[in-house]
Amino acid sequence: MEIKEVTDCNQKEMIARRVLHDLPEWFGIPDALEHYITESRKKPFLACFDNDHVVGFVVLHETSKDCAEIFVMGVVRVYHRKGIGRQLNAAYEDLARRSGYSYSQVKTVQMGHYEEYDATNNFYLAMGYKELECFPGLWDSWNPCQVYVKHLRT
Repeated sequence: MEIKEVTDCNQKEMIARRVLHDLPEWFGIPDALEHYITESRKKPFLACFDNDHVVGFVVLHETSKDCAEIFVMGVVRVYHRKGIGRQLNAAYEDLARRSGYSYSQVKTVQMGHYEEYDATNNFYLAMGYKELECFPGLWDSWNPCQVYVKHLRT
């Protein structure tokens, strides 16, 4: 496995589209899916490759001068539970630190609403993220937004 920064906007879009379409349980709302894909073209983008095949990606978004956010991350289904997410998270955190950020945040659906998102929450907790706050109405009443934060120690 190799993680590389991708700078070409068209390649970013192709990777995001390919990976996210493989994950309808997480990215099944068409407008939200297109938002993630199109906005990812403009942001720092890391992709994981198994030889020439893309297996996952993560996108960094600046929320303030001190805080980066995992804007979107996905790993194709057949590569789940193989450590790809952990590798992408580590590469993202390295990129965020090198870019001068002290903190990272990520938003997901609060634990206890969907099995798939419970796995997502457990992943971020295992990566050292801490619960900051839940915004029940940020997205919609069925998807309360849980915000996690992490200090990016140097």
